[in-house]
Amino acid sequence: MRKAIGILGCLSLLFIGACSKKDVILVSGRIDNPGNVKVVAFYEGDRKLDSVFLADGNQFKFEREATQPRLLSIAIGNNKYPVILSPGEPLSFTADMHRPEEYSVEGSPLTAALKEFAPHKRRKEFVQDSLQAAFTKVTSGKSAEEIERLRFDYLTAFKSKLAAYTTQAVQFADKHKDNLAGFYAISTLDPEVAESEIIRYAEEIAGQFADNRYVSQFKEEAKKLKRLAVGQPAPEIESFTPTNQPVKLSDFRGKYTLVDFWASWCAPCRQENPNILKQYHAFKEKGFTVLGVSLDNNPGSWMRAIKDDQLEWTQVSDLQAWSSPLIISYRIKAIPTSYLVDPSGNILAKNLRGKELEAFLQKTLH
Repeated sequence: MRKAIGILGCLSLLFIGACSKKDVILVSGRIDNPGNVKVVAFYEGDRKLDSVFLADGNQFKFEREATQPRLLSIAIGNNKYPVILSPGEPLSFTADMHRPEEYSVEGSPLTAALKEFAPHKRRKEFVQDSLQAAFTKVTSGKSAEEIERLRFDYLTAFKSKLAAYTTQAVQFADKHKDNLAGFYAISTLDPEVAESEIIRYAEEIAGQFADNRYVSQFKEEAKKLKRLAVGQPAPEIESFTPTNQPVKLSDFRGKYTLVDFWASWCAPCRQENPNILKQYHAFKEKGFTVLGVSLDNNPGSWMRAIKDDQLEWTQVSDLQAWSSPLIISYRIKAIPTSYLVDPSGNILAKNLRGKELEAFLQKTLH
């Protein structure tokens, strides 16, 4: 944390012009009614860059050498405000912690644009929090089957609400194709809802913001996202059944195959198994099958779970649990995770569970 801006560093380089106004980003302002807040912090993405103390009159100032615009967040207590700081373009920022949403900015047209977009993002966050709270309340004391039915209803509502936000973010980004305001809007999207929009935007800005670390990370993440996006070839899976028979995902070409990543110790996976079994019987004559990929490391537990849950489809595992290469190949962060692969071997859908899986199969295999 700094108590002062790097003035001494600038003085030492004054005669070679290293700290000219054209090479400095600057934001100054005032925080009214700060309460217990003593510092203002500055973030680039999730990385904290610096923080400064509030001075007399609750004023602050942040200054740093830069040769290009930077997309930062000003953090004041639990409130974060996106700003775009451009060299030679001082930003004035004022906020009142009694009314944190009613902040003001001057001197930066792009930050002013972000302020206009802020209500859409706040609305999205409100909807997310409200749906989560409502789901938690309504599922209290319910059985696993009842929770799964309710999960489908809330997930449908969640995707519907976020679809509207996705449209707003894309429209805003289209108006700001060549600057960081557009990037900010797209960076707030949920990959589970806006996968194609994120990938498309990353490809559109492939040659832009080359020296911006935050944007570069976004582009790299979008490339990884695309590799497992709907429409892309599903990565090959090579593993072994409980009787040590080799199996490949490519062996299932010609069928709609649900690749189900699960484990005997995973309670949500075991709760979903009866639904998968139901859909397997309902649609297997129409070209649907399942390939179970277990993240177990104990063969006894794995085989007992297969028997207890009456799983009739092909099961494979390398018994390496979270050390399995498939974790990296399919970017598995939690289970259950599933990929529905079409007869040509391309990803058709992801993470379909409960009613959502049934509805998708009915629509696809009618």
